[in-house]
Amino acid sequence: MTDEILPVPQPKATPERPLIGLTILLVEDSRFASEAVRLLCLRSGARIRRADCLRSAYRHLQTYRPDVVIVDMGLPDGSGSDLIAQILGRGGARPALLGTSGDSGLRAAAVEAGADGFLEKPVESLSQFQQAILAVLPAEKRPQGLRLLRDTKIAPDPLALCEDLERIAEVLRNAPAGRTLPYAAHFLAGIALSAHDGDLRKAALRLGRAGGPSQQEMSEVTGLIAARLTAGGAI
Repeated sequence: MTDEILPVPQPKATPERPLIGLTILLVEDSRFASEAVRLLCLRSGARIRRADCLRSAYRHLQTYRPDVVIVDMGLPDGSGSDLIAQILGRGGARPALLGTSGDSGLRAAAVEAGADGFLEKPVESLSQFQQAILAVLPAEKRPQGLRLLRDTKIAPDPLALCEDLERIAEVLRNAPAGRTLPYAAHFLAGIALSAHDGDLRKAALRLGRAGGPSQQEMSEVTGLIAARLTAGGAI
């Protein structure tokens, strides 16, 4: 007689933690933005995996089957639209897909590529995050009954912001400006929104303007980033 192996019961979603049992793949190059989503997942009961570029995301998807994929629209090695379209092109069962960006104008690009929804940065409200995820899930994966809506806002670790600032400082210092300025401007704008830093936002606009920044403007941008790093990411 052999022992019967019983299936392990899956945890059930609760009103306080409605995303229990879900795995979310976050494709996001910003450590600060990723830390925000990690905290939101922790509060909601979801597991999270992170990829910081398209190449890493493709590797994850070859091994894992997430329930939800959140894709930043501007990545260091390409557009999030490409990943969304690639996932849809596989056919069969697929994860729910959300585009994300600090540029609300990219909502249309995400939806056109096939995303089920869009998360506008900064992503920091617990109730808005949970609602955005639940809205794109199939009915059988949504918790039943009433749900508590808590308008809690999370605050990511400033050390994650410093990692992002160090990264953009290195990009501006070492890479050919003509090829990297559009990405650098997009990345810096996302950091500025997540950190609620108006001066960084203006710096991102200078980086991204037509014709590129002047030498003086570039010096001002790099000086501002250096000052933020000296202050530990504080405004």
